[in-house]
Amino acid sequence: MTTLFAFLFTLAILIVFHEFGHYWVARRMGVKVLRFSIGFGQVVASRSDRHGTEWALSAIPLGGYVKMLDEREGEVPAEQLDQAFNRKSVGARAAIVVAGPLANFLLAILLFWGLFLHGVPILKPIVGEPAAGSPARLAGVHSGETITRINGGPIESWQDLHWLALKQVLRGDTLQIETVDKRGYVSFHTLAVPERSEELEQAPLKALGLVRYLPPLAPLLGQLSPDGVAARAGLRSGDRIVAIDGVAMATWEQVVESIRRSPGHSLRLSLVRAAGQPQGALGSPPGGRERSEQGGSFAAGQPREVVLTPATVRDGDINIGRIGAGPRVDAELLANLHGIAHYGPLESMRRALARTWELSSFSLEMLGRMASGQASLKNLSGPLTIADYAGQSAEGGIASFVAFLALVSVSLGVLNLLPVPLLDGGHLLYYFAEFLTGRPVSEHIQEIGQKIGMGLLGLLMFFALYNDLSRLFLQ
Repeated sequence: MTTLFAFLFTLAILIVFHEFGHYWVARRMGVKVLRFSIGFGQVVASRSDRHGTEWALSAIPLGGYVKMLDEREGEVPAEQLDQAFNRKSVGARAAIVVAGPLANFLLAILLFWGLFLHGVPILKPIVGEPAAGSPARLAGVHSGETITRINGGPIESWQDLHWLALKQVLRGDTLQIETVDKRGYVSFHTLAVPERSEELEQAPLKALGLVRYLPPLAPLLGQLSPDGVAARAGLRSGDRIVAIDGVAMATWEQVVESIRRSPGHSLRLSLVRAAGQPQGALGSPPGGRERSEQGGSFAAGQPREVVLTPATVRDGDINIGRIGAGPRVDAELLANLHGIAHYGPLESMRRALARTWELSSFSLEMLGRMASGQASLKNLSGPLTIADYAGQSAEGGIASFVAFLALVSVSLGVLNLLPVPLLDGGHLLYYFAEFLTGRPVSEHIQEIGQKIGMGLLGLLMFFALYNDLSRLFLQ
């Protein structure tokens, strides 16, 4: 329900701002607005204001529209001809059309400004030990170093690191990274970008070998997924994993590695339950008699063994094992890896404008790369993925959801400005042609354009939905 509510709320906010942009400028240009609708299809509730505009809520909440007085859509009384959309100058019509996407950009700016002003939770850009053979390892990056710059651009958080790295690697640029270690020594590293791949596009930091630093964690179980393999086997939060298949486990990283490389294969875990933990049976059903597989009760401090089989999970191109358990983490230990970035009103606005511009230009660049085959179409996301991200961001807190809302608002603004018939950008293309020729584009040409636009949008939606379903069922 959280995902559905967050998705519908996201749509409602974005649609209202987009359509209100059209409405507000249309009113300023002297155009009569007949209906402002949230949703499509049959009207389920409405009221009219003193200007004669019907404010409506329609049955299908997946869009919205503003209906204006227009001679092309019905007869217009003589006394209202001056209020018809089609009677307005090409400049006025273009302003009304472009106002929708601009409203989305304005919404994103306001949301980002509020975030930066309120304070943005950040992860400090401290890197862990790079994987063997990765560009970061070959460049001499070491665990515990803090990245301060990439190609001259300042890095304040892990989010900044991900964003700048993504832009650089997709452009094929070599990464010049500046780091500082715990002693304050500054180092410079040159990372060669690997050949273009799906992993590089979707997880650039992982492909480069740049992973988040985590302090060494003891092999203690923390939160368990209720339906996970570990919980079903009777494991409890606080259990210490002493060994797996006879190999001693000194850190949580060793536990993870052993489980990841054993999808679908049985593992024998040696465990010790901490004092004060509820006594339970390894492998016993809920409510059943609590016995270990050796026949005795699973008491605190007693070593016991359990055999379980990690679930198989798709991670990129490989299968990995997972048991649905996380580590027990000392909150104070992790507090040093997090922070809150606060900015003043003017600096917050500067950052909001810069972030909106960067996202807009990068979105256009990615669309161009996908159209030319330089980037995979798997980067497209449809409504199912957006709904999933909406739910995840809502569960992550208000700051996370506001950031997601701003990102989608930018994407919607960029999408609507594409010169594709049926979109706002397509109408602007017609108006530009009218400005150059001095006469409107013929209805025949517009009909052909509509068919082309429907085909392009249908193809785009097909790939987006295919990617959504692939992520849901094939990974």
